[in-house]
Amino acid sequence: MKAILLHVHRDAGQDDRLNVAIDLARLVSGRIRCVQIAADMAEADREHDRLARHAIESSLRRAATVWDWRCCDGSAAVRLIEHSQLADIVVTSQAQRPELTPDLAIISDLVMHGRAPVMVVPAGCRRFEAHGAAVLAWNGSAAAAQAMRQAVPLLRRAACVHIVEVSGGGPGVPASEAALYLARYGATTEVHEWPAKNRSPSAALAHAVAELDARYLVMGAFGRRTGLGQLGDHPAHGVTRDLIETSTVPLLMTH
Repeated sequence: MKAILLHVHRDAGQDDRLNVAIDLARLVSGRIRCVQIAADMAEADREHDRLARHAIESSLRRAATVWDWRCCDGSAAVRLIEHSQLADIVVTSQAQRPELTPDLAIISDLVMHGRAPVMVVPAGCRRFEAHGAAVLAWNGSAAAAQAMRQAVPLLRRAACVHIVEVSGGGPGVPASEAALYLARYGATTEVHEWPAKNRSPSAALAHAVAELDARYLVMGAFGRRTGLGQLGDHPAHGVTRDLIETSTVPLLMTH
């Protein structure tokens, strides 16, 4: 997980995701690629972008982090997807408020069409606590297994990986096999069958994160690869959307 792609945009979540990207880079001795997308704008806005770049690069220097910078024009989703082809992880922000960009459509496009797992940073989250507990959402699916494999560089460092199945999960690979897989990488794991109690799967997972004091959540994303800006029509895609919008901890997702 050496190549970290950071979406640069002048919005309320920029400082939070910058700090999380720096934490990731320190953890894995990685390099941050800052991708700044500029649409057609007035010269005053371009000056604001130049000042924002100066501030971000000053923070990166203070953190003794290795980085490079790419400025692009056009669609944010398209450009980030292009750069994700040679990234190990993409860091973006939760679409929590109308003024907070990137929005849900950009995150959905990155998850469904990109080539790297996406870390969605919630508002107010200024650190990535890799050595705390983690929750791995498990339902036996190929998407869950893919998310687990791509998150191994982080999960092996967690104090405990709580493998959570909501009300027994589903058919496919049992959670016990996921625990054995992670054990080969030295991860400490616990398997939990989490009762739904008439809650949605996303609400049950959020409850598990809170009860287990997890510092981040890993899950496979549900949805079909449709056109950009759409999350698809998989019957379980609501779980993906709900957690993108409401997770209170960093959310690592892959399709």
